[in-house]
Amino acid sequence: MSSAVWAAVEPAEESSEKDRPLRDDIRRLGRLLGDTVRAQEGEAVYHLVEIIRRTSIRFHRDADEGARHELETILGELSPDVAVQIVRAFSYFSHLANIAEDVHHTRRNRAHEIAGSAPRRGTVADAFARAADARLPASQLRDFFAGALISPVLTAHPTEVRRKSTLNREMEIAELLDRAERIRATPREAQAQDAQLRRAILTLWQTALLRRIKLTVMDEVTNGLSYYDYTFLEEVPRLLCAVEDKLAALDGGETAELPSFLRIGSWIGGDRDGNPFVTADILGKTVEMHRERAMRFYREQTAALAAELSLAGRLVTVSDGVKALMATSPDQSMILREEPYRLALSVVTTRLDRTAAALRGEAGPIPDGLGPYPSAAAFKADLDLIARSLEAHGSRVLAHGRLRQLRRAAGCFGFHLAAVDLRQNSEVHARTVAELFEAVAPGTAYETLEEEARIALLTEELATARPLASPFVAYSEETRDELAIFAAAARAHAALGEAVIPNCIISKAEGVSDMLEAALLLKEAGLVRRGAAALNIVPLFETIEDLRACGPVMDRLFEIPAYRALVDSRGGVQEVMLGYSDSNKDGGFVTSGWELYKAEIGLVEVFRRHGVTLRLFHGRGGSVGRGGGPSFDAILAQPGGAVNGQIRVTEQGEIISSKYSNPEVGRRNLEILVSATLEATLLQPGETVPRADFLGAMEALSQSAFAAYRGLVYETPGFEDYFWGSTVISEIATLNIGSRPASRKKTRAITALRAIPWVFSWAQCRLMLPAWYGFGTAVDAFLADRPGGMAELKAMYRDWPFFRTLLSNMDMVLSKSSLAVASRYAELVEDADLRTRIFSRITQEYETSVARLLEIMGQTRLLEGNALLDRSIRNRFPYLDPLNHVQIELLKAHRANQAAGTPRPDLDDKVLHGIQLTINGISAGLRNSG
Repeated sequence: MSSAVWAAVEPAEESSEKDRPLRDDIRRLGRLLGDTVRAQEGEAVYHLVEIIRRTSIRFHRDADEGARHELETILGELSPDVAVQIVRAFSYFSHLANIAEDVHHTRRNRAHEIAGSAPRRGTVADAFARAADARLPASQLRDFFAGALISPVLTAHPTEVRRKSTLNREMEIAELLDRAERIRATPREAQAQDAQLRRAILTLWQTALLRRIKLTVMDEVTNGLSYYDYTFLEEVPRLLCAVEDKLAALDGGETAELPSFLRIGSWIGGDRDGNPFVTADILGKTVEMHRERAMRFYREQTAALAAELSLAGRLVTVSDGVKALMATSPDQSMILREEPYRLALSVVTTRLDRTAAALRGEAGPIPDGLGPYPSAAAFKADLDLIARSLEAHGSRVLAHGRLRQLRRAAGCFGFHLAAVDLRQNSEVHARTVAELFEAVAPGTAYETLEEEARIALLTEELATARPLASPFVAYSEETRDELAIFAAAARAHAALGEAVIPNCIISKAEGVSDMLEAALLLKEAGLVRRGAAALNIVPLFETIEDLRACGPVMDRLFEIPAYRALVDSRGGVQEVMLGYSDSNKDGGFVTSGWELYKAEIGLVEVFRRHGVTLRLFHGRGGSVGRGGGPSFDAILAQPGGAVNGQIRVTEQGEIISSKYSNPEVGRRNLEILVSATLEATLLQPGETVPRADFLGAMEALSQSAFAAYRGLVYETPGFEDYFWGSTVISEIATLNIGSRPASRKKTRAITALRAIPWVFSWAQCRLMLPAWYGFGTAVDAFLADRPGGMAELKAMYRDWPFFRTLLSNMDMVLSKSSLAVASRYAELVEDADLRTRIFSRITQEYETSVARLLEIMGQTRLLEGNALLDRSIRNRFPYLDPLNHVQIELLKAHRANQAAGTPRPDLDDKVLHGIQLTINGISAGLRNSG
């Protein structure tokens, strides 16, 4: 059998000529992977992969019982070693298909630009075109960007399964495909390209997909930093410059510099909610690593700039400012004196080196008077001086090259690189504050006080200048750790300014006292002083109950003068974070989405009444079950007044690499955030509340969906046993994919399980249950109560962006679900009666949800209106489903071995490794639903 079978693409994908290059790339990569497997593992493994692929297609397409039996027979006879090779083959094909898709997206974007097509939705160019159609003046757009803050925030969560080593090889493959697309190769060059691809795929095959040791927090910090190298350090400044140029073109004026409205944030190294490995020492090291990367980048760019600016003093006239800078250079050699800009940049380079040394605590004597820069602003001021001089003697084109990028980078990243958030659970803050009070006033019993009594005590303490903590009191380890991390934040502020750690986030925020406790702990570190705060205090409302209460909580909080003074000290801006993952786990997808939407409406009104600017921080995940889905549509679906030029969004776990490892894809995702924020602020209707009948209909749907979801997950006897038996949740905990534990407590209770592995587990078994369950029941109940209800739902889909986005996301996850595959996972549940009872309910709800969704959306099949995603899924199912089938057989072997009286550790290690590989491959195949 030839390697052509490995390069097969299903006939259904042959519909579009413009996608032919994608099909060619997939075939090419599949052929090369097939050749690699055959050469490395032998003909038998090579042919076995193809047999499994074809049998899996039959089972997926027809739910063929004969195919099911064949799969069980073939896979049941695999040795662990062969199973691992089978899994690796299908996993790598998923990764290679992803690469081909990303390259094709770039190819299509370039084709549209070359053809002079209208700007594509989600681009800044399209947003500006829409602003022009709406006759918005350039001054209004400038005002928007002057006050905007748009911030994607990287988080480390236990679903990131990509290793940096494999990611680097994949980037190499993407670069080779992209290069082949852009340059017409000679036969010899094409042969060389093919050889390079073969080498890259062979290296990938011989590189371990999984880590053998568990990640530390500092490993996660290192991984997070890689995205600055891949994308952020180059693309964020480039995008800011592009926006400036578009504004200049609109009003025909000079290119005026905008504030750095696009800023990258991070939780990695500062998020200690449920992660005991994040300590004050770790926070300090995180800040240090970020700082060192920023300084190295500036040093590299400054040196490259000096190499470029070889302008001779006898040919150009430099400004007095540059002359003054030149005069301070310790190097007054005749060569440099003839090249003024190189001489000036030697000063900048010297001061950068001394700044880096000073920040490391290595500052020595300064004999020449060139001390370290006191701030990144001072560094940028020198660069600005050089830029103005270049422009003054007609070298604007030089000033707008590398120098402009470097100036923008200095404004965006400072000396701190990333804005690190602190995050901790409110219960930890409460225990810490209680211990501090008890030490100074025994019998206070803070934790037993009612909410109003707590508020009174905390407000009184905030008004005093004295500290609560004493170096002479022996506190518990938890309290010592909490005080230490705030002290570490204060040291970071002293060294690098407030931008280094701008936010203190309180998880599980439920009441006013949660906010005041955080303020009090910040006061202990000197970060709240004399009625002013050095960073934002941000509540995170996570559960359904908390979302319903967030408006009244913030209303009460703003009425407290001591807290309002802190808000005013932050420019009158209060950030509120909304949790998508936990609210989804708590109440299901429909109710979570609706309660988040209502919470935003309530917050907009409360903030308007108090004259406070609202900035929402959306704790969205990669998968739809965690609030994921297309960012552009999600931002535009916000209620009026909820965006207002200010938005922060988490980029969680496994989604970061798919968005930001490729610079062009990364630029596109950054553009989406900017353009959507602009449109939602300036081009959306200003009404805060949509039509009353829509609100009432959505409330009815939510109530029914909530009851259905809670009825299954929390009220069905034995459901926890079904979940742990039919998913890979136990095995996910063995993966070395994050520093954070999968559960907050050592229990099987779903309430204690983190929302992220909860959703991840359902995705692995191809049910995606948290992202749709309850919808079908809710629609049926709605139709039963309302004659003409279907027409009303269709009107909501047509006219209400929130409802349209909700259904669009369900359309995506339902299309990636597979009852046929899921039925095999259900068989892992040993209790046959429990298995039948629960899976039959899930099946019925799935079928009802699909039917009602299609009817409302006016489709005959899932993804009928999304050809791009439909094509993507069709490309990957033949290689995704087999991973599920192998995973099931390995789970059987693993659990049987564990249950044996004398389990074999050697066998179990191999089987567990195979399971872990399938988790990686399935996640890659599902992409943003994994």
